[in-house]
Amino acid sequence: MKSLFITAAAIAFSATSVLAQTATPTPNPEGDTPAVATPSDQNPTAPVEGANSFTEAQAKDRIVEAGYADVTELKLDDKGVWQGKATKDGKPVAVSLDYQGNIVAN
Repeated sequence: MKSLFITAAAIAFSATSVLAQTATPTPNPEGDTPAVATPSDQNPTAPVEGANSFTEAQAKDRIVEAGYADVTELKLDDKGVWQGKATKDGKPVAVSLDYQGNIVAN
């Protein structure tokens, strides 16, 4: 009887785990805090503070893909935002990349 209960519990647990892995997450109704920004959609409050998982090379590549050139002096600041210098349309700019992938130039 005890082993039957344990077996039933194990089957129920494994079935629940499988369903949990295939379920589609519910979209954020606010829509203002994406995990990663896309080139056509940027968080208006960028750059956003947070734990940044981009490496320096990934940050530089993403900034270059956004149309910036001569990306230099990239440093991850204490707020989790990559800060550096670049050029866009031949003009020097300060550039930032947050953990969501938002790129902001000043």
